[in-house]
Amino acid sequence: MGWFSLLFGPDGWAPLLLRGTLITVMLSAASVPFGFGGGLLLALLKLSPRRAVRTACEAYTTFFRGIPDLLSLFIVYFGLQALLNALGNALGDGWRLEMNAFVAGVLALSVVVAAYSSEVWVASLRAVPPGQAEAARALGLDPGQVFRLVQLPQLLRLALPGLGNIWTILIKDTSLISTLAVMDLLRAASEASRSTARPLLFYSAASALYLVFSVSSGFGQAYLERRANRGYS
Repeated sequence: MGWFSLLFGPDGWAPLLLRGTLITVMLSAASVPFGFGGGLLLALLKLSPRRAVRTACEAYTTFFRGIPDLLSLFIVYFGLQALLNALGNALGDGWRLEMNAFVAGVLALSVVVAAYSSEVWVASLRAVPPGQAEAARALGLDPGQVFRLVQLPQLLRLALPGLGNIWTILIKDTSLISTLAVMDLLRAASEASRSTARPLLFYSAASALYLVFSVSSGFGQAYLERRANRGYS
């Protein structure tokens, strides 16, 4: 059977690959708000005047940046499952709580993205001239308004290149969720290759789809950077 029939024939594997692609996109999109938002919170805490807070945040960042992302996935998945088991036991007989693999994947990826993006946010926060915040406070703005109206717009512009790179890495790291039997793109390609004994074909197809995502993300990042830098020399 030719490669075209294996992919697009009546019993072809293209629909499964497309469903896996959708799961990959959903994993990436769901992890961004938690990962980037958590990273920004970590960055603000790293600049806290309290030494204990700074130390705890640095320890978190060092740990999750220092271990393989796959281990982070396992720690989150099995750790949360252990907590759910303990909660089920506390509630009594008949209670059994299961950790959804997709949710575990989103949480694990978010934890890792937060650790990496916090460094980008810290550098961007330090690059915003402090005099602007002082001028805004002199005009009567409260701290929340100073951050939202003055610092955040510049912060996003400065952080965009680094966050774009992390997004590209995140797309590829979603493949780790296949170890939890979630039917993402890599898992779909693995199922197809085992069933047809044509691993090169289906892994090449998955590589092409990942490459499309990466290239498209690069164009999107370039567009956003051009818009964010309008009016800046």
